[in-house]
Amino acid sequence: MKPDFEKGGGLLSVILQDERTGQVLMNGFMNEEAYQKTTEEKVVWFYSRSKERLWKKGETSGNIQIVKSMALDCDSDALLIQVEPQGPTCHLGTQSCFGDDHFNLQTLEKIVDRKVENPEEGSYTKYLTDEGIDKILKKCGEEMTEVVIASKNGDREELIDETSDLLYHTLVLLKHQGVSLGDVEARLEARHGENLSYKVRGEIEEW
Repeated sequence: MKPDFEKGGGLLSVILQDERTGQVLMNGFMNEEAYQKTTEEKVVWFYSRSKERLWKKGETSGNIQIVKSMALDCDSDALLIQVEPQGPTCHLGTQSCFGDDHFNLQTLEKIVDRKVENPEEGSYTKYLTDEGIDKILKKCGEEMTEVVIASKNGDREELIDETSDLLYHTLVLLKHQGVSLGDVEARLEARHGENLSYKVRGEIEEW
């Protein structure tokens, strides 16, 4: 399927979406030349309607958008591009031009990454990483036990709290071991067929 530039007077409406978080980042427009440069260079190019010229997203700030996948809508006149943003997308400094109220595990992972890579005194994440793998594993074990207890007690709010703590500590563990959520997602995707599957005693079972 090829883009239909004629419907929009030579332009294609384009939405950028963070591949990992699913957050919608911005809307822009491409002419055919911008589309070709985007597909060839694997970074996003737009056409500026006000300046009447091509421009590469991030050409001034350095916050380019690396293309991970592209999909046309059913009418071929709108394009969804999933990207790996190299910094804030909006010129106002926010991650998205639509605001930054989108929070999920990928957001938390980025916070953990920042805390580990730019440690600050008094940071609990810094404390855990300074203590090392044994301390991190101990905390993961403690939080998993708390999840089990909350489940046995039938306490919904406690279960939510303890699961949140477990997920945070798991992300610290993954970071410490050089593993990302993307790595885990890729493994899950690799197992995905008609049914998700997992290994039990070396054999594949359906989820």
